[in-house]
Amino acid sequence: MKKIFFFLLASAFFISCQQSNIVTLSNYFANQDSGVQTAGIKMIPIQTPVGNFKVWTKKIGNNPTIKVLLLHGGPAMTHEYMECFESFFPKEGFEMIEYDQLGSYYSDQPKDSSLWTTARFVEEVEQVRKALHLTKDNFYLLGNSWGGILAMEYALKYQDNLKGLLICNMMASCPDYGKYGEDILAKQMKKDVLDSIRAIEARGDFKNPKYMELLIPNFYHEHICRLTEWPEPIDRCFKHANEEIYTMMQGPSEFGIGGRLTNWDIKSRLKEIKVPTLTVGAKFDTMDPEHMKWMSTQVQQGRYLYCPKGSHLAMWDDQEDFYPGVIKFIKDVDAGNFKGETK
Repeated sequence: MKKIFFFLLASAFFISCQQSNIVTLSNYFANQDSGVQTAGIKMIPIQTPVGNFKVWTKKIGNNPTIKVLLLHGGPAMTHEYMECFESFFPKEGFEMIEYDQLGSYYSDQPKDSSLWTTARFVEEVEQVRKALHLTKDNFYLLGNSWGGILAMEYALKYQDNLKGLLICNMMASCPDYGKYGEDILAKQMKKDVLDSIRAIEARGDFKNPKYMELLIPNFYHEHICRLTEWPEPIDRCFKHANEEIYTMMQGPSEFGIGGRLTNWDIKSRLKEIKVPTLTVGAKFDTMDPEHMKWMSTQVQQGRYLYCPKGSHLAMWDDQEDFYPGVIKFIKDVDAGNFKGETK
């Protein structure tokens, strides 16, 4: 009789624990903070070698097992172009956190150039994680473009804190990225257009209005976002970009890579990443989709998502393929059903 009693007690406890993790509309939107409500926005203190600063975050929803931190690109773009996730993650019950990295528009913008290194940004992400109480039981890190570099570097140092990793539209090698731009994308442009762009770059005349007049229709609308009219959050992001940091790390040219990221390459270290990992590539991306498919075979538990209509911002121009694949990955990991690609 005692055995039956303890069995029923244990079963009831197990069921109650499971039920406590069920996300309902009321607990998803329940207030988590007392006092003045701020729409989930928090300025998080960040310690750096040159002083203390604050970064902007915004949390939407509550989910004890799925918390997705979004890492924007650039470097020094903003969370704004990732606001499209708000149309998809909340209705799945996913908690999501938008975040402007240090130097970006809504966060502090110190001028000390020693701050703009990948290693320093990794430590910033770790401080944000701790402040938001993200753990290996719920923490998904999703990075797009430069955010993908940051996500990979974070995983190489702190993957024991992660539940899942999503690398969107970023190769594991900046030299390979540059070569793809030069050997493949540039050659797809009209010769007279490319010659004009190259002439401006050779003079270092990047502020010349003609440069963007050529790039926007011939490169940006082909490989950054293919929507005929760019959504307002993308335009707003470009208006708020910190060009000083962007140029310092990415370089002034839109073909390939320059600046401090010129030689960044972790291809040989992908095998160290053991957490479930999704890599996302797109047909018209500035990044080679075949390289990102290969990346999924190099990590220990990888899956690849291909967006046949997408470009660098596939979360905008191929939502039909991007979001179902991303959502399925997160749900599979959360349910313990994730299976990587066959190596």
